Amino acid sequence: MKQPSLRHVLQPKWRTALQRVREERDRGGSGKLLILALVGLAFWTGVYGVLYRILKYFRGVEDLGPLLAGKLLGLVLLSFISILVLSNVITALSSFFLAKDLDLLVSAPVDWLRLYLAKLGETLLHSSWMVALMAVPILTAYGVIYRGGLVFLPVAVLTLVPMLALPAVAGSAITLVLVNVFPARRTRDLLSIVALGAAAGVILLFRLIRPEQLARPEGFRNLLDFITVLRTPTSPFLPSEWAAKAIMGFLRHNFDPLPLLLLWSTAAALVTLGGLLHRELFATGYTKAQEGAERFVRGTFWRWTVGTLLLPLPVAKREFVLKDVKLFFRDTTQWSQLILLAVLVVVYLFNIKALPLHRGEPVGFFYVTLVSFLNLGLSGFVLASIAARFIFPAVSLEGRQMWLLRSSPLDLRALLWSKYWVGTVPLLVLAMLLTGLTDVLLEVSSFMMILSLATIFALTLAIAAMALGFGALYPQFETENAAQIPTSFGGLVYMMATIALLAGVIVALWQAVYVYVHAVYEGRPVVVDAWMLCWFTVAAALCAAATVIPLRVGLKKMESFEF
Repeated sequence: MKQPSLRHVLQPKWRTALQRVREERDRGGSGKLLILALVGLAFWTGVYGVLYRILKYFRGVEDLGPLLAGKLLGLVLLSFISILVLSNVITALSSFFLAKDLDLLVSAPVDWLRLYLAKLGETLLHSSWMVALMAVPILTAYGVIYRGGLVFLPVAVLTLVPMLALPAVAGSAITLVLVNVFPARRTRDLLSIVALGAAAGVILLFRLIRPEQLARPEGFRNLLDFITVLRTPTSPFLPSEWAAKAIMGFLRHNFDPLPLLLLWSTAAALVTLGGLLHRELFATGYTKAQEGAERFVRGTFWRWTVGTLLLPLPVAKREFVLKDVKLFFRDTTQWSQLILLAVLVVVYLFNIKALPLHRGEPVGFFYVTLVSFLNLGLSGFVLASIAARFIFPAVSLEGRQMWLLRSSPLDLRALLWSKYWVGTVPLLVLAMLLTGLTDVLLEVSSFMMILSLATIFALTLAIAAMALGFGALYPQFETENAAQIPTSFGGLVYMMATIALLAGVIVALWQAVYVYVHAVYEGRPVVVDAWMLCWFTVAAALCAAATVIPLRVGLKKMESFEF
């Protein structure tokens, strides 16, 4: 029997993607695509603008500039590879062992090599598309600053393709080995914890290395030590160093084909070895993948703890809260991300503590106040990202079971209420701790401490309400992976609306903070006058509107769901 070609194996996925695009266009989704294109263009422009200014400054330093640019590119590419290895390990588990089309492909007359290449390509695409898009403005900035010309485009593509393929092959091989040790559905739980723990370790290691010292030569004993650090690669065996050398060598008109040859030959060798490993282990691993997973969550534990605390609530609200808490901790891919979140908070506080601020001087007071105030915007953005991951998918995760809730005599307000507070209370605790500890480390005044805590409290209520409201407006009931819901069109609209809210609140409060800073700088007593009260009212009104309106709109949308 004639074997189907690789193109025929990949064709169903390609046709499915095209059909989804056509259906979205027929439902009036052209506006969504236009908004996505505009937002993507704005993001590219922002990244390009920041990197352009940095590289332009580096280029102005004749001797050290190219070395700094090369070291920066190497660090960026190294971070990309670290992210991609973790992403590919998780993605390969779904692509190779848990995908719906595997039953058909495994039983069809498709040989092991075509199946491996098809699933490897699917893994590569799903795990690397965001990194590839992120690399576009970065490499464009390098090409413009160092005048790479149009020839730089094929060089960048030839460098980027094998660099993206290497983590995909490595991640697929790691997943294949782990699935043969553990059942695939248990391996997903294990990999979630391992991957997030590894990501946390990478972040801590990157923070402890303190790469910002490269921009402060006075921290080295002499100039020779500084130049030696710049010329020495992180490791001559890392693909990120080969890619950085290939790109910088071409841009500095000193092109050496060896790094490109190393990239392509290593990628080809790993694909070959990965294919051989797939031939030997895939059948056994796929058989084990049919086993079920064990759940460690038991209802009695949560009823004794959370249920006891919620006894004063009505029965419906209490049961909804218990259901949401149980579902959250039953999904390892959800609660295990708290590990990464804790590490990010530690790194964030460490960075605040390391800021070189002279707090006892007038200029130092100004900078401390400025950092404390801008920290509100940054903390709000962090909270919005967390809400997008945990609160925004809350309605979508009900899936097709939503029809049961809609047809039951249960009040949807109770459902919305439980989802809101289950997500808001932990977010509120994190927000108050993050802002309070930051202000303590900065040693801000009592005025700024009260202002910061009150503002972040109101912002957290609004951010959680917007996440739940937009999640109800743009549900994704068909999705199988909660991590894909925040990257949908609704998630993008939510983030844009949240950024607009943060900008409005920050601009309103800045008027009041400016009066405070000006009074302290001139040695006058701080008086909360009508002007300051006016801007405080504007900020409070924005937060109140952003809390009430999304919840009302989300409730009306839930009442109109049809199945």
